Amino acid sequence: MTKAILELNQIEKAFPGVKALDKASLNVYPGRVMALMGENGAGKSTLMKVLTGIYSLDSGSIHYQGQPVAFKGPRDSQQAGISIIHQELNLIPEISIAENIFLGREMTNAFGKILWNQMHDKAAELLARLNVKRSPKTLLGELSLGEQQMVEIAKALSFESKVIIMDEPTDALTDKETEFLFKVINELRSQGCGIVYISHRLKEIFEICDDITVLRDGKFIGECEVKDTNEDSLIEMMVGRKLEEQYPRIAVQSDENRLSIQGLTGKGIENIHFELKRGEILGISGLMGAGRTELMKMIYGALPYQSGDIFLEGKKIHPTSPQEGLASGIAYISEDRKGDGLVLGLSVKDNMTLSALQHFSSGAQIQHKSEVMAVDDFIDLFNIKTPSREQIIGNLSGGNQQKVAIAKGLMTRPNVLILDEPTRGVDVGAKKEIYQLINKFKAEGMSIILVSSEMPEVLGMSDRILVMHEGKISGEFDAKQANQELLLACAVGKNISKDVA
Repeated sequence: MTKAILELNQIEKAFPGVKALDKASLNVYPGRVMALMGENGAGKSTLMKVLTGIYSLDSGSIHYQGQPVAFKGPRDSQQAGISIIHQELNLIPEISIAENIFLGREMTNAFGKILWNQMHDKAAELLARLNVKRSPKTLLGELSLGEQQMVEIAKALSFESKVIIMDEPTDALTDKETEFLFKVINELRSQGCGIVYISHRLKEIFEICDDITVLRDGKFIGECEVKDTNEDSLIEMMVGRKLEEQYPRIAVQSDENRLSIQGLTGKGIENIHFELKRGEILGISGLMGAGRTELMKMIYGALPYQSGDIFLEGKKIHPTSPQEGLASGIAYISEDRKGDGLVLGLSVKDNMTLSALQHFSSGAQIQHKSEVMAVDDFIDLFNIKTPSREQIIGNLSGGNQQKVAIAKGLMTRPNVLILDEPTRGVDVGAKKEIYQLINKFKAEGMSIILVSSEMPEVLGMSDRILVMHEGKISGEFDAKQANQELLLACAVGKNISKDVA
C-alpha cells in the first residue's frame, strides 16, 4: 500500500473524569477512502477535533505529507489542505448558498469589493458537481436539510483539500443525493484525495470505502482493508462481542385500541386513518418528504391540523401544543435531537427531567431527591456513558445524547411514545440497547410509533407497518408479510395489490 498522506500516532486526550483517547491511531492514504468506525463514545469525533486543532493533544504525534504538524484550529488545518464536513451543519440560514460556501474568504478585487458574479459562478460549479439544482443566490434557509448538507460538502470541496473528513455525510440525504455524493467521492479518490468516512451505516462502508480503522473506548483496535472483512467481524471489533440478533422483536398480544387517528388532514398531510394498539409497535416508513414527521407532530400537538379527529383511550383530544400532547399522555422524540429535543448547555439531569418536573414537584417546590433517583435509574437502565448526571449534555457522544432524549420522553410516563428516527447517527451496539429498551416498554403495555428511514429497522422491530407517500398512507402491512421491496414500492407511490398488502 502507498505511504499515508496523514498519520495520527498514539494520540492521547483526557477530559475531567474521562480519558477520551488512549493511544488512538489513524492512517489516511492518497486515493483511498478510510472508514473510521466505532461505537458512540469510541473517540472518533474527539480524534478529528485533535487533528483539526479544536483540541490540543496530550501526547502522540500527527504527520501530514511526511511532516510533523500541530494545527492551531480549523482554519489552520483547512489552509493546509484538510477539510472536515461535520455531522452538525455549520451554516447560516439567513444568507445565500454562495455566501455560506465562501464565508470569511469572499472573492474580492484589489480594493476589497466582493466579486459577486465570480463567486456565484464558482458556487454554481460546485453545486453542479453535487447535482444540487439551486441558484447560488438562494437563501440557505429555503433549502431542505439534505440540500443544506450538500452545501456543506460543496464548501469543503471549495478548499480543494488533499484530505477530506466526512462525519456521517449521508445522515440527512435521500438515496438519490447519496448516490451523487458517492460519485463525488469516487471523483476525489481518482484525483488522489484521501477521504476519512465516518458512518454507522455498514452497507455504505462496504460500498464506498477501501480501508477501515476501528476505535473502541478511545483505543485503536485495528486497521484492515474492506475486502478482507465482513459485517459480523466488523461489529465484533467495534463492540468487543458478538451481537446475536440485531432486531430482538418480542410478541405482545393485544386487541385494545389505544390511539385512533381519523381523517387527519393538515399541511403536507391528507386524510390519514390508522389505529394503534396497546403494547404494539407501529412502524412508519416512507421517503424523505413523505409527511411522516409532519403527521407525528400533529398528533403530538407541535403542528396544527385542519380537520380530522384524534382519540386516545377512547377520548377525543385536540392537542394544540407539545405541552397539551404531553398532558394527554403522548411523548414525541424528535429526529432532530439537538434542534428540538435537547438543551446542549444543560446537564444530563436537567435535560432528562425538563418535560417532567411536575412529577417531582410538591406545590412550588421540586423534590430534588426523587428527581435525582429517577435520573440515576434511567442512566443505569439506558447504560448512558457519562461521568456524572451533572455532565453538560453537549459533551456526550451522539448515541448517549439520543438515549437521554428518549429517557426525557419516558420521564413524562406516556401511554404513547413516538420515536422519530430514534437510531439516526447511533452505532450498532447502542442501537441494540435502544431496541431492547423499546421492547421493555412494549412489554409493559406502552404503545409505540417508530418512524424510520431504515427499512431493516422498521421490518425488524414493528408489529405492523404503514407506508407514506406524498402525505398519504400508500400501504399497510403486517410485519410478517412485509419486505423491503414492498415498502419501497409503496414509498414511491406504486399500487400494491390488496391480496399482497
